[in-house]
Amino acid sequence: MPAAHEETLSNKAAKKRRRREPPPDPQPLPGLVDAHTHLAACGGRDAESVRAILDHAEAVGVGQVVTVADDMVDARWAVAAAEWDSRAYAAVALHPMHASDLTDETATELEEMARHPRVVAVGETGLDYYWTTRSDDCAPPDVQAAAFRWHIDLAKRVGKPLMIHNREADRDLLDILAAEGAPESVIMHCFSGDRNVAQECVDAGYTLSFAGTVSFANAAELRVAAEMVPDEQILVETDAPFLTPDPYRGQPNQSYCLPYTARVLAEVRGVDALAMARVLGDNARRIYRLPLQ
Repeated sequence: MPAAHEETLSNKAAKKRRRREPPPDPQPLPGLVDAHTHLAACGGRDAESVRAILDHAEAVGVGQVVTVADDMVDARWAVAAAEWDSRAYAAVALHPMHASDLTDETATELEEMARHPRVVAVGETGLDYYWTTRSDDCAPPDVQAAAFRWHIDLAKRVGKPLMIHNREADRDLLDILAAEGAPESVIMHCFSGDRNVAQECVDAGYTLSFAGTVSFANAAELRVAAEMVPDEQILVETDAPFLTPDPYRGQPNQSYCLPYTARVLAEVRGVDALAMARVLGDNARRIYRLPLQ
């Protein structure tokens, strides 16, 4: 009995250690763009640490990234990071959880940042009904909806893509987009809907961006969605440091892990990985208006 108990403890300790270990480098897949990451949460603190993260990503074929803000502090940092390194671009907005932070003052500052030449999208904004019942810090649905409408208008005013966060709010989110009139380019970040939601988004002209979740064992319906999206309406992202693809789920994620998810998409769609990478990279550069590398 003691030996078995010790073995159980040893297995648990090994699993804990594994969760702290970064995944190994994937085989390089050239031409990729990480359509959504959080460099600050990945350990980016200054120009030197951002450069190290991007050097690592570039070594496996990820030549450009879009680092995304959740709140005002993060938005200011994202713009700065995009100025530090030519491979980084920024998206700025208030995450639905922080929608209560939208005031006249923050709205003015966000619009100013959204017009910055290194900012390529307004996001992530949208609706998150998951956290409304699980966190006292999450803005209520009506406040989220009002902030979402403001961000939709901002994206149209500055002429940049709208990057959407959606968690358990499919119907309300799509209805608000339809009622307000969507911007020319809408990106459904970390798409998590079923085939019906995917079809509705595709029909509306929205772009679906897939993260490591598409590789998870319980994500069969998501893989169906990934298979049906037209070539010109699909992106790939890490959402790092979260959502590391299988078989490294739970371990720290970074932009260098993007080829793992790109290869899953290639397999799901029945195409060559290099061809898939070209499609994904070309789409990101077109939608975000990034320079060719």
